[in-house]
Amino acid sequence: MVSLGLVIGQYDKHGDVLSEMEQSAREAAADADTEIVETLEVPGAYDTPLAADRLARREDIDAVVVLGVIIAGDTDHDQIIGHAAAQALTDVSLDRDTPVTLGIIGPGMSQDEAAARTQKGGEAVTSALDIVSALQS
Repeated sequence: MVSLGLVIGQYDKHGDVLSEMEQSAREAAADADTEIVETLEVPGAYDTPLAADRLARREDIDAVVVLGVIIAGDTDHDQIIGHAAAQALTDVSLDRDTPVTLGIIGPGMSQDEAAARTQKGGEAVTSALDIVSALQS
């Protein structure tokens, strides 16, 4: 059985998008008979790489799933956060030789667009399982 770590960037001032993403991820893991052995909650998407790195170091975790929401604001701040988080999570995956999937929705989207994408939590779990399977072959 594949064991996952889950990182959740908690910043979602606009509603329940993140909790629905987490529910989607947990349902996908349960459907795949996969255990989420540890969940770390951090303040926001920008903060997820360090938590992902900590989980990726663990011998009992085969892959890390990262969830977050980045809603567009009045400045380009959402773009900066999104790019920084994506690059740092890629670095964690390569440095630790552990799959880290990007279940962060945004940047550049509205609250309604984010709410329509809560299934991305489950898709990030499925991607993690697919990568683990491909690497074990």
